[in-house]
Amino acid sequence: MTEIDNNDYGQFLQTIKQNIRSHQLHAMQAVNKELLALYWKIGESIQKKQQALGWGKSVVQTLAKDLQTEFPGRNGFSSQNLWLMRQFYNEYAENEKLQPLVREISWSKNLLVMSRCKDDLEREFYLRATARYGWTKAVLQHQVDNQSYQKYLLGQTNFEQVLPESIRSQAILAVKDHYSFDFLELSTAHSERELEQALIQNLRHFLIEMGGSFAFIGNQHRLEVGGQEYFIDLLLFHRRLRCLVAIELKIGDFKPEHKGKMEFYLEALENQERFEGENSPIGIIICRNKNKTVVEYALRTASRPIGVASYTVVPQLPEDYRNELPSPEEIAERLKAWEEIDNG
Repeated sequence: MTEIDNNDYGQFLQTIKQNIRSHQLHAMQAVNKELLALYWKIGESIQKKQQALGWGKSVVQTLAKDLQTEFPGRNGFSSQNLWLMRQFYNEYAENEKLQPLVREISWSKNLLVMSRCKDDLEREFYLRATARYGWTKAVLQHQVDNQSYQKYLLGQTNFEQVLPESIRSQAILAVKDHYSFDFLELSTAHSERELEQALIQNLRHFLIEMGGSFAFIGNQHRLEVGGQEYFIDLLLFHRRLRCLVAIELKIGDFKPEHKGKMEFYLEALENQERFEGENSPIGIIICRNKNKTVVEYALRTASRPIGVASYTVVPQLPEDYRNELPSPEEIAERLKAWEEIDNG
């Protein structure tokens, strides 16, 4: 018998492990789709029987009892869950766009979206984001609580003007208008250094709040230009955009000169650190407050891709943002970009 080469066997073992994980994932996804198809069918049957025969609420209680007797140990057939199946069917039966999306996430996540989001566009946002980023139920709950839908839609960037069409839509969706750092438990009065250190110490929560697909590279990232040192507060990498993301933290109001400093950093990253095959770096300036008109004027002359966002250390979205959401038509157009990415 030939002696096993450790290197060959190690690669062989890794391939087998990857195959097992891949098939396990596909099996779980298949089971989830079948379960949702079953719940949809049960909900449809209850709805149609009630419509056709005038059955009242008691039929659901009777059905739950009989199903639990027939399938002991299955807690999915409680009367409450049967009512939710009926609601699930009614909510999406006439919505051909959302029907395939609900099958991409679990039943418990669907219930969360269905109960917390009443607008179809908002539902589409969370359904797509949950499937794309693999959000757990806890993460989805956090995103809904922090009003991520609204924060994405209000974003101020110059990406439409300076980024190639191939990554423009995805870049716009990667930057929020407002970030909630409530997980930091910082006092209202804090320094930029304290904010940076708190984010590093809560890195997992920070990356979740950023919205998915970000990887951490470092803080106080050193650049050398003309014999002088410069330091970027936070440097990330966006896996889907395949680009470096420079983040500058400001504990005060946005100032036009912040844009110039970020352009300088992006120019240095482009020329010194961008690897072959990567897209050009983008920058995000995260300030305590911002005047939207000042940001708009500043970004008009920016030659590098920059987004400007605000942040709070409490979970509420600033009150004056609530009336600034785009029209339903504009929202639908932005979500269409997600659909194209998912189907691409």
